[in-house]
Amino acid sequence: MRVDHTDPLTPSPAAGTDTVRSIDDPALREAVLALSVGFRPFGPVPPLVHSAGESFESLITRATADGLVTQAGRPHPDVRTSVLHEADAFQVRRLQRTLIEVHEDHGVPLGGLAQDLARDGLQDARLPPLLLQEAVAALADDPAEALELFDLAVAAGADPASLAAARAEAAASSGELNVACRILDEYFAGGEESAADEAHGSGLPDFSRAVRVSASVWAQRGMMSRAAAVHRWAAGVEQGSPDPLGVVALVAAGDRDGALELRTAQQLTRSPSLTEVSAMLLADGVLASLESPGRALPLLVRASDTLTASGRLLPSPETPAALAGLAAIMAGAPSTARSVIAPALEGRQGGDGERARLCLIAAWAAMLAEQFDDAHEFIARARASVSDLVPRDEVLLCALQVGMARRTDDTAGLVYAWQRAGEALLHVTVDLFTLLPLGELMIAGARLRKAELLEPFVDEAWSLLERIGEPALWTVPLRWCAVQAELLLERPARLAPHAAALVRAAADHPLAGTYAAAGRAWVRVLGGRIDPDAVETAARGLAEVGHAWDGARLAGHASARAGERRDMIRLLACARDLRPAPRRTAPAAAPEPVPASARSTGRSRPHRERALRADAPQTGDGRIPASTRDEGADAGVDTVGAFLSDREREIAAFVVQGRTYREISETVFISPRTVEHHMARIRRRLGADTRSDLLARLRPLIADTGARIPAAP
Repeated sequence: MRVDHTDPLTPSPAAGTDTVRSIDDPALREAVLALSVGFRPFGPVPPLVHSAGESFESLITRATADGLVTQAGRPHPDVRTSVLHEADAFQVRRLQRTLIEVHEDHGVPLGGLAQDLARDGLQDARLPPLLLQEAVAALADDPAEALELFDLAVAAGADPASLAAARAEAAASSGELNVACRILDEYFAGGEESAADEAHGSGLPDFSRAVRVSASVWAQRGMMSRAAAVHRWAAGVEQGSPDPLGVVALVAAGDRDGALELRTAQQLTRSPSLTEVSAMLLADGVLASLESPGRALPLLVRASDTLTASGRLLPSPETPAALAGLAAIMAGAPSTARSVIAPALEGRQGGDGERARLCLIAAWAAMLAEQFDDAHEFIARARASVSDLVPRDEVLLCALQVGMARRTDDTAGLVYAWQRAGEALLHVTVDLFTLLPLGELMIAGARLRKAELLEPFVDEAWSLLERIGEPALWTVPLRWCAVQAELLLERPARLAPHAAALVRAAADHPLAGTYAAAGRAWVRVLGGRIDPDAVETAARGLAEVGHAWDGARLAGHASARAGERRDMIRLLACARDLRPAPRRTAPAAAPEPVPASARSTGRSRPHRERALRADAPQTGDGRIPASTRDEGADAGVDTVGAFLSDREREIAAFVVQGRTYREISETVFISPRTVEHHMARIRRRLGADTRSDLLARLRPLIADTGARIPAAP
């Protein structure tokens, strides 16, 4: 009997078909077929019908001599393909089932043969348990492999409904959200009729697991309200204690009362497994974050440690490590965030699907610490961990890129990242765990004069915070972002409510006091009332809670507006101390302003040469190149441009962009006088008499020397 070509056992004929047909000896053909279905030369011996008393070992020796089998006793690939194609399907199935029986009789595990048999289309009740055992073992370390094994178990005869939750968990953990959604859709649809016949419960196997996976998938898609709805529905149809992870989803979606009710309804005694303990700690930590920031972080850290120690997955709206990292950043402790996430990454908490989010949160903490190289490395690791970021992580990445561009004065990068962030926001709704990126986008939107595009999302955020009682941990950082945005937009009337809220919260939350002091200092600086002590205290306070860049910017602005020279120098020193030099694109620090006596037109040539040497590039032995020492107008643009200092090229790029000396000084933390001093020196070197002439000479010079000219917002 010839089997149909659509049968799993009948791959297309290969070049070895003629060789197989030339095997006239039925015993030899049967021996090669036995090897093709999985028997091994030195393992259990298959019952051969046509051997005529000849041993299996002797037949293999003949097959090897004829070139049909390798020295290791494996048929050549083309021979195996042809043998299976030409064989009778019933004979193949008989040998496959006999293979299982012989291994059972001899107590020899099938191992990888179980997967091979399932891939060949064999359905046998003895295969699914073996495949499921391998799938469960692989779930935490390699969810993609676990998904394949679960699918093979279904193909081998396992009940699809009983494995749907596990398959969906494997798919979601490997980053395949669409696959997980399709599996869950079939699962829940299949349970609708059976649920109608049940007196209680959902009528679905492994229901609690499916609910957790479904809520996790909705959360990753950026729709936390749907994740909360899944847990509300499950609590109404399933007997037993409600899931503590439902508390996380409800709080994140802004349903404080529902979360408290769900937590109260939960049984005091649940499974003592590490994953369930982690879930309980996670729920308690989220609820504590609404009351006491100081009590919430330890609970969340312990939840992360417990889950990492378990070595298992816990499908949840947010992993313990990610939530602990977010809470630490919101509490002004970015270093704590990285210390929590590092062991979670090493322990593969959450599987491959959550690895990207952990890396992005670690990158955010690195950005706040001005460690941009580390941030870029974490971003690269996040992108490498999955083929495509889930919607909520895409928003986090875009906001992270906005923040890094803003802190490095990369206007072109800021505009590009802002555009991508606006597109990413369309795919998500606002929840408690998206407030961090939203706050950064608020500041960037104000700087780019596009704040109105964020108003629907910002209004939704304030509404959510109001529904859960405006907890300090989550509200205070967003208030500070709103203060910065209103300062940039010069809208003091709209700034006042946020500043007042920070002052009120300062009594119970020290971080609010730090932000409130910084806000007062900013307002006074913009009003021309410079108090160096207050400015420096506020700036250094911001640096202590992970906002060194903001502190340096405050001190730099105050320095540019200081009336006294000693105050200007002091605040400049503070700005440089908090942010010595931007990473990656940072030029060398500028020299102190040249005294007025040295800038006078009647100074001697030696004085002018000493002033030039302050920033001039030097050769290896400390000498200044001759072309730089010659400051005459006859020096060519290319020659002079090659010896501009890093600071001069940076300032020249800003001038070409159209920024004023004051704007440049606030950006690079030097005084306007120092900017003027640099430009006078550049003008002399280029021999430019007018501003238009200077700009005409600078444009090709900046392009030729590779300086980056930021695009205007």
